[in-house]
Amino acid sequence: MKITVAIVEDDKNYNQALQKIIAFQKDMECIAQFYNGKTALLELESIEPDVVLMDIQLQDVSGIDLVFQLTETMPHTQFIMCTSFEEDEKIFSALRAGASGYLVKGEPMEKIIQAIQETHLGGAPMSFTIAKRVLHHFQESKITVQSIALLTPTEREVLEWLAEGLLYKEIADKKCVTIDTVKKHIGNIYRKLQVNNKIEAINKLNHKN
Repeated sequence: MKITVAIVEDDKNYNQALQKIIAFQKDMECIAQFYNGKTALLELESIEPDVVLMDIQLQDVSGIDLVFQLTETMPHTQFIMCTSFEEDEKIFSALRAGASGYLVKGEPMEKIIQAIQETHLGGAPMSFTIAKRVLHHFQESKITVQSIALLTPTEREVLEWLAEGLLYKEIADKKCVTIDTVKKHIGNIYRKLQVNNKIEAINKLNHKN
């Protein structure tokens, strides 16, 4: 059986280009094209294609929001984001929403065809630049977790109070210690987390959590 594909893309020329290249393939067919998100939301569930190529910034709605809604009602359909956005926020929002792949517009059409095939087989295709960002993110996460683990219970407590907005004096009062002792704890925190200021330290704590 052929892989059934739907396209949700408001750029008419790009939408048509995707449809044409899919039509040339022996193992897949484009069964629907949508030029806005609202129509796609109304009709995709009844069509239930194997794979959907989804733009992120549609004129009427967010493609990420669409994926989030549709994955609830279309568990057997895989979604590939096909977009010009390369920001971490967009990438991880799309993946959290349920996207299986993330391609940057400008990829050769052959790459998109391969991505459709790979996704249908259970893969998670990504453009090279996107894959590097995802890998870097998880490497950073691992380093952060390891760094936080180096903190003593007292240092972790002090850092959490800093994150809550407490002043040095307020922390000193809570711990029944001097402000100089608090400063020493904070110096140790900065050294272990390899940061230079409170904001960077709090960001690492939030990133770990």
